[in-house]
Amino acid sequence: MRTDDFLEVMHELVAFVRVAEAGSFSAAARRHGLTPSAVSRQVARLESAMGVSLLQRTTRQLRLTEAGMEVLERGRVMVAAAQATMRVAEGHVGSPKGLIRVSAPKAFARHVLQRHLLTFLQHYPDVDVHLLVVDRPVDPLREGVDLVIRLTNDPPQGMVARALMPVRQLVLASPAYLASHDAILAPEDLMAHSCLSIGEQERDSRWRFMRGDDEVELTVAGRYTLNHSEMRLAAVEAGLGVGCVQDFVARDALAAGRVVRLLPEWALDMNYQGMAYLLFSASRYTTPKVRALIDHLVGALTPSANAAPAEP
Repeated sequence: MRTDDFLEVMHELVAFVRVAEAGSFSAAARRHGLTPSAVSRQVARLESAMGVSLLQRTTRQLRLTEAGMEVLERGRVMVAAAQATMRVAEGHVGSPKGLIRVSAPKAFARHVLQRHLLTFLQHYPDVDVHLLVVDRPVDPLREGVDLVIRLTNDPPQGMVARALMPVRQLVLASPAYLASHDAILAPEDLMAHSCLSIGEQERDSRWRFMRGDDEVELTVAGRYTLNHSEMRLAAVEAGLGVGCVQDFVARDALAAGRVVRLLPEWALDMNYQGMAYLLFSASRYTTPKVRALIDHLVGALTPSANAAPAEP
């Protein structure tokens, strides 16, 4: 294929990118108002023109070949550049507009993200937001999501990762529980208490504590395990035992004195915490609407952005 012939297969290249993003011919076809067979023929024409196989087709799924992965990477840049070209006027005049798709973990969306999205929507009346609230990892490429919030200490390669705020798991108990049980002065004391663990994985019952060079890992047990942070906090407030809850979920209960933080000098190392990252495509062609939401969330949540200016 001569490099000058790319104009003849631009439609086919776009079709291939959309199929790869959607994960199936039928999903890509629905997005563009075509039939799956028409989209399949477009991809086949691109493969024929390039002389390589881009997709491995099975009855259950599509899988990119090595050549397909490289074409997808370069094709996405070309599609994004073409879209940005068509939005030149929008990028220079007027307000951001259009739909933004965002995903976030359930507890974070409920306790942190919601109020900032409401403020954003009030400031940008021409922008719509579709919020996908799920605890599973979201693949922005396959699921068509513009911005992903993920709690992790290891953000994925190939995406821009903007740190929003640290998230910690706190060890909590109610004043009533503490008044009727032995004191908890060290991590080892938890072995004599009923502990409410998350219960999704075996390691959720193994709590690892760190303080400087000291490290303590122990296996806890209790009468109630549940993988919902707000319900776990309610169980702690009801005096059913000692529980670990994310700090942003427990904030109001701590302030009101309904729960007490235990072992504050120790850091609890476990799942469902880390840095809350805002993840998005590394493309240089970020749309005005997405850029506006990125700036809004980073400005609202990043500690350095909210810090008071230093005294002169």
